[in-house]
Amino acid sequence: MAKKTRVLIVGAGEAGRMSLEEMLAHPEYGYEPVGFVDDDPSKQSDVIRGYRVLGAGERIRELVEENQVDEILIAMPSESGRTIRSVVRVCEQAKVDFKIVPGLREIIAGDVKIEQIRTIQPEDLLGRETVRIDDGHVRGYLQGKRVMVTGAGGSIGAELCRQAASYEPESIALVGRGENSIFEIELDLRTSGTEVPISPVIADIRDRERTAELFDSIKPHIVFHAAAHKHVYLMEIFPDEAVLNNVLATMNVVEEAIDKGVDRAVMLSTDKAVCPRGVMGASKRVAELYMRSRAAGSLGTKLISVRFGNVLGTRGSVVPIFKKQIERGGPVTVSDAQATRFFMTVKEATMLVIQAGVLGSGGETFILDMGEAVRILELARQLITLSGFLPEEEIPIRFTGLKSGEKLGEKLDAPGEKLVGTQFEKLLVAQPKSPPDPAMIGSIGELIALARLRDRKGVVGKLKELVPEYEPPEGSRWAG
Repeated sequence: MAKKTRVLIVGAGEAGRMSLEEMLAHPEYGYEPVGFVDDDPSKQSDVIRGYRVLGAGERIRELVEENQVDEILIAMPSESGRTIRSVVRVCEQAKVDFKIVPGLREIIAGDVKIEQIRTIQPEDLLGRETVRIDDGHVRGYLQGKRVMVTGAGGSIGAELCRQAASYEPESIALVGRGENSIFEIELDLRTSGTEVPISPVIADIRDRERTAELFDSIKPHIVFHAAAHKHVYLMEIFPDEAVLNNVLATMNVVEEAIDKGVDRAVMLSTDKAVCPRGVMGASKRVAELYMRSRAAGSLGTKLISVRFGNVLGTRGSVVPIFKKQIERGGPVTVSDAQATRFFMTVKEATMLVIQAGVLGSGGETFILDMGEAVRILELARQLITLSGFLPEEEIPIRFTGLKSGEKLGEKLDAPGEKLVGTQFEKLLVAQPKSPPDPAMIGSIGELIALARLRDRKGVVGKLKELVPEYEPPEGSRWAG
């Protein structure tokens, strides 16, 4: 007879109970429950179907040794990312395999099934899958509308297209410069079964005439402006490109949206725009300020910015980089042991971007509540563990130092802003304490002129004028 897999269940709540029931009902899967652990003092004496709660989470390592546990099952679908990461850390120390039960939405939809028990994914470490949006209002503002998405081939732009398609718009135009990525999202949407008309468009929205042609032919009601250069290090080298792509392209989209009477234009920004240390963040801050300034004089078109942090799984984010490094056997490179970042899942970010588009009345900068900042070193260690290796022992971790333009940590609100809640718990508004400066439009025009001349030093100098809190770090090529 095959050896049974001895399982310790972390979490004696409903998900843990369902998991136990499934194991007992399906002995053919070879699971042998040992008992539970749970931090709730009221559950310490509980007995569930003959299996005791053996103690709190702090006893996991001890219980693994005492009971010859082969596998930990994490059954806490509503817990925070910090709690999940803490359990993973203990499993790593105990050198025991671990899996997780499905998330809260799956449990609500039906009982936990043993086939659903799976390995932990990076998203589980955030512990925030229960994003709720006002489905009725979102449908009301997208259904039957012509939607245009710039940067539609990127990770976030593509997910915006998928989410928008589920609300039955009249059509979706997929705008981007990279033909391969636009082809991929078009194919993805067409094979998904959607009946929404999809139009792939290869275009450079830095070109004002081409942008005008797009608006004339597509006639969008709603624009999601996701196109941007986002790579911090490379934008330090090419500040002119950062300005042309992140500022000029935004200006073109905004001006055409106003001229053509678009209902709403929503620009995706970044937490790196707050007290920027790099050109990329400074350029996105200028784009935010431009949106806000133009919104003040736009009576029909609602111009809205949405600011958020790192998105797991997007190109250039640390997770796919770490995964590739792990596949090569390491080392996994981390900038600094104390570096932290805010993280969201792609789906969570895009759902809240769409919600911000509904709520915005024009001129707002919405901020997605990113929860707690995560230490990059901790994330690296846990991704190594999830991949089946021991951090440092089997996969080394190497510290590289912060690159030019990088910060140890990020903030979500800029100087002169006050965060104000909305009716949605994860959606805040950065309320400025002073009105927009009318002279800023002219200064941004000067910035664009310098970028067109490829005057990189002049571009950085103008960015510092426009964004006084922009401070390139010591050692940066633009410091001083």
